[in-house]
Amino acid sequence: MAQASIHTTRTADALAMLLTRRGDAAAAIDRALADDPHDVSGHCLRAAIIVCGDRYTARGKLAASIAAIEAACADPRDRARRHAAAAQAWLAGDPALALERYGDIVRDRPRDVIALAAAHALDFRLGRRAMLRHRIDQALAAWDPAMPHYASVLAMYAFGLAENGRYLHAEAAAREALAHDPRHPGATHALAHVLEMQGRWRDGLALMAAAEPASSEGTGLAVHLAWHRALFHLDAEEADAALAVYDAQIAPVENLAALADASALLWRLTLCDVPTGERWRRLADRWEAQALDGARPFYPVHAIMAFAAAGRADAAARALAALPDRTDAPEDTLARSLCDALLAFARGDYATSVARLGAVRHIADRCGGSLAQCDLVHLTFTEAALRTRQVRLARALVAERAAQKPDSRLNHQLAQRIRMMAAA
Repeated sequence: MAQASIHTTRTADALAMLLTRRGDAAAAIDRALADDPHDVSGHCLRAAIIVCGDRYTARGKLAASIAAIEAACADPRDRARRHAAAAQAWLAGDPALALERYGDIVRDRPRDVIALAAAHALDFRLGRRAMLRHRIDQALAAWDPAMPHYASVLAMYAFGLAENGRYLHAEAAAREALAHDPRHPGATHALAHVLEMQGRWRDGLALMAAAEPASSEGTGLAVHLAWHRALFHLDAEEADAALAVYDAQIAPVENLAALADASALLWRLTLCDVPTGERWRRLADRWEAQALDGARPFYPVHAIMAFAAAGRADAAARALAALPDRTDAPEDTLARSLCDALLAFARGDYATSVARLGAVRHIADRCGGSLAQCDLVHLTFTEAALRTRQVRLARALVAERAAQKPDSRLNHQLAQRIRMMAAA
């Protein structure tokens, strides 16, 4: 009984790591399953961790967990078997079916927080923005503040609200989550999105300063929170501070998510004509060491940013070849046009960059990331329009930005360039 209790505790710890983004949930569940390979709940959790993290290099572990669940549970209606079926769909390359199956579990059992986390992650990855809000909204009716993981559910809800432009409600949900669990990385992240999308860089920098002690405590969001901090510095026209954040907290980390954040930040700095020294070359070296076959388009696109900026045409061609040929998803459709636009921009062909981005502007918010991440498309479009002196287009794009972020110094600078261009 004591040994079983230890295993249960280890699985519970791994679940908490997944939901809060504190610690390494994947490593924790691997250790728990090494001690007890027959822990069905542990295998359900490992499957969800792999799906949530889009860990396509962990397919072998996922297949082993699915097999273990199926061997232990003969009834296909068993909840664990339903988890296995959802994970099997993801393993087979059908994330939409995986989402449907995880979503069905949540509908029937809204307090199944493992299925809820997996469905939330897939809603995000597949661009189901409305469901990022509605799925958690529906599940919350079965939750109350006394339950374990309530703060994490609130953090998911806050992020979903933010991604749907419900910033007032998102901020309230994030702050409530932080009241339950101060410095909850997921809640801090959701609040950072609210402040970023509203251009509240002063509040954002204050939030990041308050969260800084927690960022060094093994949180899986540490690099991404540092990226948000750098964006707040950019909105404040503090490029040197953004570069300092890049060097200290983003550049040293090697995983795909960190490399994507690195590319996205350096590209924004490049759009602002900020000298980046040897950083693009070093980042391109790290991207070239990554195997991108099987990765969703979001990552090859960010690799191509680095290759374009570093002038590595052959590496860019290889990354383009890693993109899926399908055009049935907005992310896939946007990816090739965006890559063409990035390559054109890097070689100074701003007119082609404008043309490529103009053709996909209507799906620019479906880049495979958050609204804050997808804003890079709008920024590149705006800068290319400015450099081709397309005054009317540039004015319209800058007006969109200024209306959303009236306090952004970067947007004020863009508006000033428009005025000078029009006067000339």
